[in-house]
Amino acid sequence: MQELNQTQIAERLDQLTELSVQLGSNHDTDSLLERILIVAKSMTNADGGTLYRPSEDKQFLNFHILINDTLKTHQGGSSGQPVTAGSVPLYDGSGEKNLSAVAAYAAHFGLSVNIEDVYKADVFNFSGMVKFDQMRNYHSKSFLTVPMSDHEGELVGVLQLINAKDSETGEIRAFTQTDQRFIEALAAQAAVALTHQRLIAQLEELLESLVNLINIGIDEKSPYTGRHCQFVPELTMMLAEAVHNTESGPLADFHMNDADRKELWLAGLLHDCGKITTPVHVVDKATKLETIFDRIGMIDTRFEVLLRDAEIAALKHQRAPGADVAAIDAELAAQQAALRADRDFIRFANVGGEGMKPEDQERVREIGKRRWVGPDGVERDFFDDNELMNLTIKFGTLTEGERKEINNHIVMTIKMLEALPWPKHLKNVPEYAGGHHERMDGKGYPRGLTKEQMSVQARVMAIADIFEALTAKDRPYKKGKMLSESLRILGNFSLNGHIDPDLFDIFIRNRIYLEFAHKNMDAKQIDDIDESRIPGYTP
Repeated sequence: MQELNQTQIAERLDQLTELSVQLGSNHDTDSLLERILIVAKSMTNADGGTLYRPSEDKQFLNFHILINDTLKTHQGGSSGQPVTAGSVPLYDGSGEKNLSAVAAYAAHFGLSVNIEDVYKADVFNFSGMVKFDQMRNYHSKSFLTVPMSDHEGELVGVLQLINAKDSETGEIRAFTQTDQRFIEALAAQAAVALTHQRLIAQLEELLESLVNLINIGIDEKSPYTGRHCQFVPELTMMLAEAVHNTESGPLADFHMNDADRKELWLAGLLHDCGKITTPVHVVDKATKLETIFDRIGMIDTRFEVLLRDAEIAALKHQRAPGADVAAIDAELAAQQAALRADRDFIRFANVGGEGMKPEDQERVREIGKRRWVGPDGVERDFFDDNELMNLTIKFGTLTEGERKEINNHIVMTIKMLEALPWPKHLKNVPEYAGGHHERMDGKGYPRGLTKEQMSVQARVMAIADIFEALTAKDRPYKKGKMLSESLRILGNFSLNGHIDPDLFDIFIRNRIYLEFAHKNMDAKQIDDIDESRIPGYTP
């Protein structure tokens, strides 16, 4: 039997060392497994090799990669060819361990099996191999089967080599004990690397699940915000890819790899995670008087009280001797018409808009000076201070205090994300997610950053956040804007220092807006766009 000299042993040790380095740096499982098999073949000068992986249900060993030099066969791995061989069952029909197949035996007992000549071995069932030899005019002889198990003893694969060759004569020889020990060392290294990759994958899956858990919580709290948390990362990635593909202009040097993409995607998913701390009656405030419920119903009741009191007073006057019934009826009709007009106006004022006129705010104050008697018999102003403050809100439905509560979500987002021990490849998630309310001119919040102080990714997310908010059709406090109006607003933002004009140019030039609109906007919102009329954009 061929023995290894010192030079050959040194060469094998070099191969193990080189493989160890590759195992630590290679993050592609398939290429890693193929490299393991190729090194094992080379180390033992084997004619062929197979790498099995256990099925998810642990019932079978599946052929993952199969290589045979004599037969010029390479299936699985980088070959692009599917593995045609069937799986090896780990259990028989009655649920007992399959010990007749050598690969299954090695898998069950965690032991290497070294067979000098399979045609002389009577312990295992090699009928399938015999048929294979007959069909391919091949002769299988020596086998070395080595299980790969992780630190907990769980099977991660089985490495099987066939027909070791004498390096000088080319004759088929048995695998030596030295061969076996080297392959066992290689298999142990490979198992550690595979386990390491699996643990990393599981941790990343856990992280993504936790992110989804946060978004489920936000979604359950506010379905409007939940939709936003889905669409902003989608639009962010669309624009970021367009910037990545840009070959000219000030952003031509921006590029992303797969790790960068994952980091930005996670940041997009988490960009509003702080809203989980914002009271739902603020997040979903559809009207100015809404808290836990819309208090407009209470205002309507007060108008009904005034209408009733006016009618009662008129009836009393009509009963007086010599009363002018017709004049009293006319005065009552005018008084009630005025009350109904004021009621309709207050209902209208309760709906937030782009800007409440000063005269409308003053009319609310005048109506608030009316007096009415409540159920307790006490006369009071028609509106209390809180109702008056809400009904005179100039923009939208939020008071200044509520707007601060909403704005505080980004502070909480940053606080929550910076509290996490992000790994190196995800260290920028807090910065990307926490910058989408900053402005290029430094007038944004919470940190008042300027364009130069922000990453491209954070600036991209700012555009995605605004555009999605403008076009969203499911917000309780507004209708989704038409596409043309949304682009006009966004274009003005690019001119006034709100968003990055260079990114806005890519957003329009690559028609990211149109791709997103056709996918996620209501068809009724998508009108014709004349790009030459978009502010801040030159076709």
